[in-house]
Amino acid sequence: MISLIKKIHIHPVFWGILGIGGLTGMFKEIVMLFLIVLVHELGHSYMAYRFNWRIKKIMLLPFGGMAETEEYGNRPVREELLVTISGPIQHLWLIGGSYLLLHTPIWTEADHQIFLFHNLTILFFNLLPILPLDGGKLVFAGISYFNSFHRAQQWSYISSIIILSILSFCSLSFLPFHLNLIVVLVFLWIHHYLEWKQRHFMFLRFLLERKRVIPRGYSEWVKVSPSITVAEAMKHVNRQKYHYFTFGKKDTFIEEEKVLEAFFDLEKRFLPLGKLI
Repeated sequence: MISLIKKIHIHPVFWGILGIGGLTGMFKEIVMLFLIVLVHELGHSYMAYRFNWRIKKIMLLPFGGMAETEEYGNRPVREELLVTISGPIQHLWLIGGSYLLLHTPIWTEADHQIFLFHNLTILFFNLLPILPLDGGKLVFAGISYFNSFHRAQQWSYISSIIILSILSFCSLSFLPFHLNLIVVLVFLWIHHYLEWKQRHFMFLRFLLERKRVIPRGYSEWVKVSPSITVAEAMKHVNRQKYHYFTFGKKDTFIEEEKVLEAFFDLEKRFLPLGKLI
């Protein structure tokens, strides 16, 4: 836990908000928010640490937090699901702790109601199926279990855009002057724009990491045309399986490792797969 605490970075704007909270009499409420977000992100980070994920930093933002790791989609889906759900689970014991503190002189009913409201708000908002929220990550992990990484990347992005569009329309219709909500929505739209621009880079990063550690537990035979290019063949790769590309007969196949090496050779990336035999 000490090693995780050392990775915590607090956004400079947050200190300004903390100062404003002190001047406006909302210091206690902002400290509550800080505590909730911190525990939420430490929940993600501790589970990731247990699975030996490479944790880069834990960033606490004015409107939330983000645990950044150097894992690029090749970890088992089970691990990703547990790491993702370990954040929202923390709110359950936080709420329980608030009920217990009601029996002490340091915690009033008003404190409890504010703490309960912020916990439930962060919990349910984070579970919305929108990237990069926890709900969006759960959707991506679920899709990538049954489909290739490339297809899961596309489908989760499209579904996230649809839900975000509906949320934005409803929010601006019913709460047009809610500043915090507008800031969060702007952040989410910027994230989606950047993710769309970087989608090819993210796929390359997934394949590059896969080149370092190829899963050997489960294998899958992928029937393709010999005219399909090496680049197109890699779009069939599932994160949890090792692939054998075949042209219809199992005695004529190419192992994923060989196709992956060809993908990172610029002279071979767009060659027909049949020419690798």
